[in-house]
Amino acid sequence: MPRHIRTGDTVMVTAGNDKGAVGEILRVLMKKDRVVVKGVNVRSKNIKPTQANPNGGVIKQEMPIHMSNVSPVVEGKPARLRFETQKDGAKVRIGVVRDDKGKKVEKILGEVHSADARSTGK
Repeated sequence: MPRHIRTGDTVMVTAGNDKGAVGEILRVLMKKDRVVVKGVNVRSKNIKPTQANPNGGVIKQEMPIHMSNVSPVVEGKPARLRFETQKDGAKVRIGVVRDDKGKKVEKILGEVHSADARSTGK
C-alpha cells in the first residue's frame, strides 16, 4: 500500500494532544506505521551517566505518532492525497483541499516514480 507521507513533508497533526500542530517529518517507521514529526509529541527522557556523558541528565525528544493522525499541508490546510500517473509515465502525489468558496485546489507534492524508472521497471 502506498504511503501518503514521506520524510521531509510538511504535515499537520489531525488528532491527539498536539492537534493542529504543523511540523516536518523527520523519520518514517514503516513496520510500525508511525512517524516522527519535528516539535510534536515531545517527551522528557532520563539519560543515565556514562563515560561519554558523565553527568547524565534529562533530554527532550520527539516520539513517534501514528501516521493516520497526520495529513500533508497544502496552502495551510490538511490535504487528502491522490496518486496519479502522468502522460510521460511519472507517478506523482497530488494534495487536494477545498478553498473558501468550496472549489478544489490541487497541488503536486512530489514524484513517487520518475518516468525513466517506470519505463525500465526499477
